[in-house]
Amino acid sequence: MTTIRSLTTRLQRVPLTRPWGEEVTSVGIVATHVVRSDGAEGWGFAWTPQIGASAVQALLERDIAPASVGRSAVPGEAWQDLWEHLHEAGGGGVTTIALAGLDLALWDAEARSAGTTVSGLIGRRRERVRAYGSGVNLHYPLDELLAQVQRWVDAGFDAVKIKVGRPDLAEDLERVAAVREVLGPDRALMIDANQRWDLTAATTAIEALSRHDLTWVEEPLRADDLAGHTELARRIDVPLAVGENLHTLHRVDDFLRAGAAQIVQPNIVRVGGITPFLRIAELAASHGATLHPHLLPELSGQLALTLPDTGAELWVEDVEDAGFAALGALVDSSPVRIADGYLTENAHPGLGLRFAPLLGADPSQPSEPFEPFEPFDPSQPSAPTA
Repeated sequence: MTTIRSLTTRLQRVPLTRPWGEEVTSVGIVATHVVRSDGAEGWGFAWTPQIGASAVQALLERDIAPASVGRSAVPGEAWQDLWEHLHEAGGGGVTTIALAGLDLALWDAEARSAGTTVSGLIGRRRERVRAYGSGVNLHYPLDELLAQVQRWVDAGFDAVKIKVGRPDLAEDLERVAAVREVLGPDRALMIDANQRWDLTAATTAIEALSRHDLTWVEEPLRADDLAGHTELARRIDVPLAVGENLHTLHRVDDFLRAGAAQIVQPNIVRVGGITPFLRIAELAASHGATLHPHLLPELSGQLALTLPDTGAELWVEDVEDAGFAALGALVDSSPVRIADGYLTENAHPGLGLRFAPLLGADPSQPSEPFEPFEPFDPSQPSAPTA
């Protein structure tokens, strides 16, 4: 059996050329490197824009690495046991974000060893997938927002998403009406409230904004408010989209069973990597829900090419000026290309997402030396939990 020989990490911040707010001027990356017992190597990452990157790295170094060394290196085989091992620290959130760092590296190593891409390893079902323009733009003045929307139109996007949730609903109405005018009647328009409303405010706002032909409204309420989303779905006609802050298959299942969402948007890193993402995609299909992966098109676009046809067109999200390659964060060129509103895959090994280290450093090495880990012994029981 091929096993995990070592797992090392490097924490770095990638500056954003277009800040996502006054305090969000960079995103946190924990670059990961796996070496298997057969010598094959894989590179992955965990990601969190502003909060928790150091905690994610600590979990990877001090909890996931010791528990993973000696386990199967076949993608997905060790995921459930490791998730259960971490569960004392929480079933999702920082724990699943950290698990993604290992999971992505294992998929990368497997694909590189097989001489293919991860999409080729899983099985590519389409050659391109639709992309929509997106921006973290609630803080933009109206003229800057409209200029951004015009750039998306000029670039060939036929769907865009903007942020809503200004203190005064009249401001949202003005902004959405102006965006619709730039887009015209034939392009899709989605809005994202980023959990800013309560049930009453969401009902009022969506009823008012729906006159502008909305394709979906995203995260109108607190992300974990299952009862609120269930009631809101009963009240409104615009499809509800949730998922970027639902961190487990089980929580996504709760929302789908309750009829609290028609669209799910799992973030591949936040749910724990490719392994759970593929399971969530199967779950969504079984419920007849539409799935559009959240953010990170250089990763999510590759996975979208592998998903089965459910009758609904897949879309991936392209946030303006936030691609890792465009930010100069990658060792290699981007594994995907977005042009004329579609994402296609470029030739690359594995995931094609090796993050560039500090100048002069070796991308296969951590920023600081770590203590060696004791290999996992499957004959020994796990530590008891309270």
